[in-house]
Amino acid sequence: MTDDLDHDEQHDQSPTEDVRELADIPAIEVITKAIVMLMSSSAEKLGLSSPDPDESPHRDLDEARRLITALAGLVAASVEYLGPHAAPIRDGLQSLQKAFREASAVPDEPGQGPGEKYLR
Repeated sequence: MTDDLDHDEQHDQSPTEDVRELADIPAIEVITKAIVMLMSSSAEKLGLSSPDPDESPHRDLDEARRLITALAGLVAASVEYLGPHAAPIRDGLQSLQKAFREASAVPDEPGQGPGEKYLR
């Protein structure tokens, strides 16, 4: 019942209240949250959350390619703002790219994998 009340209270707020709150969030926080969401979604689409990724019902390499490419573009475009977090984020991206290559029946040529063109 508490969940219903919380849910109703959220709908009582006007859209301008949400926009004002969003305006208060620093850009780097928005960028970082987007990176985390893209990384998490990529891992899911690669089946990495399952004990056996090959048998994951969520595995979708086409979707994973799109997400990893978007992630690489965002990382490349924002690397100067990421500060000390840039290296671990790039490591995570490279791990996803490697997992994609390993999961592919016909791996892309070096430099042609998802997002690799953004990180040359």
